[in-house]
Amino acid sequence: MYVGECQGPGVRTDFEMVHLRKVPNQYTHLSGLLDIFKSKIGCPLTPLPPVSITIRFTYVLQDWQQYFWPQQPPDIDALVGGEVGGLEFGKLPFGACEDPISELHLATTWPHLTEGIIVDNDVYSDLDPIQAPHWSVRVRKADNPQCLLGDFVTEFFKVCRRKESADEILGRSTFEEEGREITDITHALSKLTEPAPVPIHKLSVSNMVHTAKKKIRKHRGIEESPLNNDVLNTILLYLFPDAASEKPLDGTSSADNNPSSESEEYNLYNQFKSAPSDSLTYKLALCLCMINFYHGGLKGVAHLWQEFVLEMRFRWENNFLIPGLASGPPDLRCCLLHQKLQMLNCCIERKKARDEGRKTSTSNNVTNTYPGDAGKHGDQLGPDNLKDVDKEKGEVGKSWDSWSDSEEEFFECLSDTEELKGNGQESGKKGGLKEMANLKPEGRLHQHGKLTLLHNGEPLYIPVTQEPAPMTEDLLEEQSEVLAKLGTSAEGAHLRARMQSACLLSDMESFKAANPGCSLEDFVRWYSPRDYIEEEVIDEKGNTVLKGELSARMKIPSNMWVEAWETAKPIPARRQRRLFDDTREAEKVLHYLAIQKPADLARHLLPCVIHAAVLKVKEEENLENISSVKKIIKQIISHSSKVLHFPNPEDKKLEEIIHQITNVEALIARARSLKAKFGTEKCEQEEEKEDLERFVNCLLEQPEVVVAGAGRGHAGRIIHKLFVNAQRLTESSDEAATMSPPEEELKRMGSLEERRQNSVSDFPPPAGRELILRTTVPRPAPYSRALPQRMYSVLTKEDFRLAGAFSSDTSFF
Repeated sequence: MYVGECQGPGVRTDFEMVHLRKVPNQYTHLSGLLDIFKSKIGCPLTPLPPVSITIRFTYVLQDWQQYFWPQQPPDIDALVGGEVGGLEFGKLPFGACEDPISELHLATTWPHLTEGIIVDNDVYSDLDPIQAPHWSVRVRKADNPQCLLGDFVTEFFKVCRRKESADEILGRSTFEEEGREITDITHALSKLTEPAPVPIHKLSVSNMVHTAKKKIRKHRGIEESPLNNDVLNTILLYLFPDAASEKPLDGTSSADNNPSSESEEYNLYNQFKSAPSDSLTYKLALCLCMINFYHGGLKGVAHLWQEFVLEMRFRWENNFLIPGLASGPPDLRCCLLHQKLQMLNCCIERKKARDEGRKTSTSNNVTNTYPGDAGKHGDQLGPDNLKDVDKEKGEVGKSWDSWSDSEEEFFECLSDTEELKGNGQESGKKGGLKEMANLKPEGRLHQHGKLTLLHNGEPLYIPVTQEPAPMTEDLLEEQSEVLAKLGTSAEGAHLRARMQSACLLSDMESFKAANPGCSLEDFVRWYSPRDYIEEEVIDEKGNTVLKGELSARMKIPSNMWVEAWETAKPIPARRQRRLFDDTREAEKVLHYLAIQKPADLARHLLPCVIHAAVLKVKEEENLENISSVKKIIKQIISHSSKVLHFPNPEDKKLEEIIHQITNVEALIARARSLKAKFGTEKCEQEEEKEDLERFVNCLLEQPEVVVAGAGRGHAGRIIHKLFVNAQRLTESSDEAATMSPPEEELKRMGSLEERRQNSVSDFPPPAGRELILRTTVPRPAPYSRALPQRMYSVLTKEDFRLAGAFSSDTSFF
C-alpha cells in the first residue's frame, strides 16, 4: 500500500492506489483490470504495445475430513483391564491430540503471459490451475496444538510446586487413633533411640509399622482410596515383578532384559543424573507421572508413594531384596532417591547375610564368646531393634579403646566377605619383633602366597575383613562438612584422622586375630606394601640378606598407624563392631522416604521423567528421520545435562527443557500429519517415495516449497486429489443444505461448467487472486521517452487493492 510520487532526472513516477471493501463486478477478472490499466496510462499510440501479465491464484484447503486425525487419546480403562497388561505403565504417550496442520495453501502462478494469449472475463476463463506452469505450497501450522507427552511432563512438573505433605493430601486420619496422639512411621527411629521407660523389645519398628498399617486400613474405606485397587495392584506388580512369584527372586537387577543397556540411550542417565532406564526408580517416575495424569492427580501420587514406602519397609523387615536396582554401593551418578534405594538394598543384603550366618552358626552349635556381657545384649536385641550410638555426634572425642570395641556396640558381623584389600600382593621376608602368640587364630580367609610373619616364620594369612560402608551423596557431603568443621589445629587433625581410620582399625583387628604373634610390619607388608622398604645388606658373615623396615611416614612419632595398632585387639571381623550399621542406615533411609512430600518426590524424579521423555522423542524421531529434529534433540540433551547436574535447578530452566521437548513432539506430529496426507507409505515406486518424503521434509522446514512438475508432478497430483475430495464434500453438503435451488441458477451453473471444461471445478474459487500488469510506453506524448508502467491488483474475500506506478517523461512537460 503506497501513494505519492517519485521525481528523477527527466522522469516522474506517480504511485496511486485504490483500496475497497466491496469489489465492482467488472474488476474481478483480467479483462476489466486491463481496461483500467490502459485508461490510466492514456497512451497516445494507436496500436498499444502488448501488456505483459503475471497471475497468481491461491487456493486454500482446510477440509481434511477424508483423513481423520489418527492420534487416539490413550484408553485409560484398558490400562487397568486385563487385555493391555501392566506394562502400559512403562510407556509414555506421544503425539498431538488434534491435527497440527490446519491449512494447505496452494499458489498457482503464470509468470509470463501476454494479453492476446488468454481470455479471462465474467463468463469464461482460460486460467485452469492444473495448467499453471508453476505451483508452490505453504502449510499453516495449528497454534500450540495439544501434545500428549508435553502435557504429561508439564502436569508432573506442576506437582513440584505443591506445598502439601502426603498427610495433608490424604487427610490426617491416615495415622490417627481415637483419643491418642498421631503415631507416624517417621518417628520410629526417634522412638528407638530415645531413652524410654518401656523395655525396648516391645517397641520394635515392625510393631509400630503394623499398627500404622492397621490404622490406614481402618480409617480409609475402599471408596475413599484415591487409587482403585486394580490400578494399584497393576502398578505394584509392574514395579515389583518378584511379588508375583511365591519365592522372591534373588536377582537385584533386571538389566539382562534390556539388550541395549550399553547404548547411548541407556547412558543418558549419567548426563541427566537420573536413573538407568530399566531401574525401579525410573519405572516409579513413569508410574507416578501416569497416575498424576490419569488416575487421581496429586492424591493418587501421595497414595502410591505411601504404598511404596510400606513396601520398602516390608522388604527390609523380611529380608527381601528390592528388584530393579544394580547391586553394589549407591551409584553417585544417579539421582539421590535412586541412591537411597540402593543403600536400602545394601542394608537388606548385609542383614540377610548376617541372619543366614547366625542360622548356620546356631545349627552347628557354635557360640561366639566375647568378653563382658555382650552375649546377653545379643540375646536381648532382635534384628529389628539393635541398640546403637550416634557415630557422627557422640564419638568424636572418644579414646582409641572406645573406637575399637565397647560392649554397647557389639554386633554379629558378616563373616563371608569376598572383596579383600591387598589380595595377592606379595613381598617381604622373615625377621622382626617378638610377641606373645598363644591366641587361637580366627577369621582366616586364605594364605597369602609365600609371605611369612617376620618374627615366628608362620605363614601370613589374609583375614576376613569388613567391607567399607557404602555412602549416598548426602551422607558424603555431611561427613565432609563434619571433617571440615574440625579445623586445622593439631587436635582437629588428630580427630579427623581417627574418624577416617575406623576402617583401618577394623582391618588391623581382623589381621591380629588371623595372625597371632604378628607385628605392625607384617600388617603393613600386606596392607600397604609401599610403606615397607626392603634393601640388600651384607651381614657380619659376609652374606647378602634382605633387610626391611617401615617407611619414613610410618616412623613419625605418635603416628596414627602405630597408635591404632597398639589399640587394636585380636578380634575377627564377625565379632567386631560393624563399620556399616545396616539397621541404623536402613532406618535412616526409610525415615527419609517417609517424610518426602509429593513435591520433593516430583523434584527427585523429574530428571528421570525428562530422561524418559527424551528417549521417547528419540524413538519416535527414528521412525520419521527428520534431520532438523535430530539437531534439536542434541541441543535438548546438552541443555538438560547442564541444568540437571545442579542439585536444585531453577524452575525457569526446567520449563524451557519441557517446552523444547513439546516443540519437538509437535514437529514430529506435523511430519506424521503431512506424511499421512501425502500418502508417502502408499508409494509403490521407490523414487516417487523419496521425492515425496523430501517434499514433506521441505514443507516442515521452509516457509514455501516449489512443487516439482507443478500439477503434473507426483506431489501435484496428490494435492489436486486432496482438493477434488474436499470439493466433493462441500458440494454434497451444499446440495443437502439447498434441496431446490432456483432453476435459472442451475442453468447458469450448468453453462459455466460446460464453458469451464469441468476441470476448474475441481478447485474451490481462489482465496486470493494477484495480477501484475506491465508495459513500456511513451507518456504523455507520442515523442516522449518510453517508460515502464506497472499495476498490481489483489483480490481476497475481504480486500481489493489496486496499486499503480505510472511513469511520464518530464523533459518537455
